[in-house]
Amino acid sequence: MAPSSTDKHGTDQRFDVNLSILFTELPLLERPAAAAAAGFTAVELWWPWIETPTPAQAELDALKKALDDAGTQLVGLNFYAGQLPGPDRGALSVPGKESDRFRANIEVAADFAASVGCKALNALYGNRVEDVNPQIQDTLALENLVLAARAADRIGAILLVETLNKPESPLYPLVSAPAAIEVIDRVNAATGLGNAKFLLDIYHLSMNGEDVSQVIAAYADKTGHVQIADNPGRGAPGTGSLPLEQLLEELTKAGYEGWVGLEYKAGDRPSAESFDWLPAEARAAR
Repeated sequence: MAPSSTDKHGTDQRFDVNLSILFTELPLLERPAAAAAAGFTAVELWWPWIETPTPAQAELDALKKALDDAGTQLVGLNFYAGQLPGPDRGALSVPGKESDRFRANIEVAADFAASVGCKALNALYGNRVEDVNPQIQDTLALENLVLAARAADRIGAILLVETLNKPESPLYPLVSAPAAIEVIDRVNAATGLGNAKFLLDIYHLSMNGEDVSQVIAAYADKTGHVQIADNPGRGAPGTGSLPLEQLLEELTKAGYEGWVGLEYKAGDRPSAESFDWLPAEARAAR
C-alpha cells in the first residue's frame, strides 16, 4: 500500500491505533498523547493490566484521564485475556482460575468502556487445555460469552469474537472465519440481543490461508471491527505482500463503515515513524 495511493482513506475508512502493539516503547499512560501527536484521534487496547482483571479504580481513572487529556477516543477494548502478549490467547473458555478471572473482569471492563464512550468489547476465546474435553470448554465459553454480550448490551456496545491464526496460536480453536461466525451465531441465539459481531483481522485470516476477499463478501454484514497488518511479518502496510488497499476497498463496497484498527508491529523504528503509508490528513476520524 503505497502512500500515494491512500489519499481517499480519509473518507473511506476510519483508522484507529492499537496502543497495545504500537507505541509500546512508551509507558501506557503516555501512549494516547503519542498517538494524538501522530495525528490519530481514535485508539484501541488489549486489556492493559495483564496481571489482574480488576485493577484499582485509581489505575482505571488514570487511563481515562490520559485518553481524555490526549483527545483520543477509545473505540475498542479487550476483556481480560491472560498474558497477552505472551502464551495465553484468552481466558473465557479455560476452566478454573482463568475463567473466574474473566467473569470478574466483565463488569469492570464494561464500566470502564462506558466511562470513555467505547462501544466495542473484544472477548478472546482461549486456548484448548490438555486433558479437558473440548465440549466442556465450548460450553463454558458460551456461558461466559453470553454474560459478556449482556454486559456489552447494558452499555450500548457490541461484543466482538476474533479469529486468530494457527501457526502463531496452535491451541486456539477459532482459526477460521466460519469457526468464529459459528460461535457468534450461538451467542446471538442464546441472548436474542444480536450484538455479537465478527472481528475481521486480515492478518490472522491471511496467515490461516483463507481467501480474505471471500471472507469479506460472506461476512461483512456480521463484522463489527476490522484490524490490519501486512503479511509476512505483521508489519505496517507495504512491508509485506497483502493487497490491503484492495481489501479495504472491498470492505467499503460491502457496506462496512466501522473502525479499522492498526494492529501491526513498528519493527526496529519508533512507532511514530511507522505511519508513512497513511497521509496525515487521513489519520483523524471524520
